[in-house]
Amino acid sequence: MQHSFWENKWKSGNIGFHQAQINPQLIQHFQLLNLINNARVFVPLCGKTHDISWLLNQGYQVVGAELSELAVNQLFIQLGLTPKIERRDELICYSAAQIEIFVGDIFLLNSKLLGPVDAIYDRAALIALPEQIRIQYATLLIEITNTAPQLLLTFDYDQQLMQGPPFALDEQNLQGYYCDSYALKLIERSQLTGGLKGIVAATASAWQLLPRTMTS
Repeated sequence: MQHSFWENKWKSGNIGFHQAQINPQLIQHFQLLNLINNARVFVPLCGKTHDISWLLNQGYQVVGAELSELAVNQLFIQLGLTPKIERRDELICYSAAQIEIFVGDIFLLNSKLLGPVDAIYDRAALIALPEQIRIQYATLLIEITNTAPQLLLTFDYDQQLMQGPPFALDEQNLQGYYCDSYALKLIERSQLTGGLKGIVAATASAWQLLPRTMTS
């Protein structure tokens, strides 16, 4: 999927994927990752999600990655923060107390730039990517976070009835991306009220991914 696809969505305000409220699955399940206060949470493809405000208010540090600089500008305005803006290698970093957001192609991010990560919150990243990019993305996430625990939210539906994003993701595919490095546990699965985009019946799932080194 071309970068221009997402850039145009932000420029036109066609951002139906942006939730007006904090995601209830985040509030309900994030504590299962058993993080200490001030733990550093990575939010890939974060947009201007209100979930970041919730994470900050819980006492976590947040580091994010987002393609659209417009989205990141709006995020900092939303948070009431004035960011320091600097170039770091091929990316731009917006930072303030307890938060850093890298602007640009997430595949240009590496572990040195990212810094230590205690957990990953993936609400809309994996499901935003077409199938041919997901393995590359999952491999990158494992590499740059040293297999940090994840709370991962997904949708599943009949992909023939609606084009993504968000794309359908079933358990078999998810296991294929992550099972070598993580033990996956389904925490919640429920029917999505009103369907996905009001078009197709869908289930919403929450997954806990723990590194196999923690579960062995």
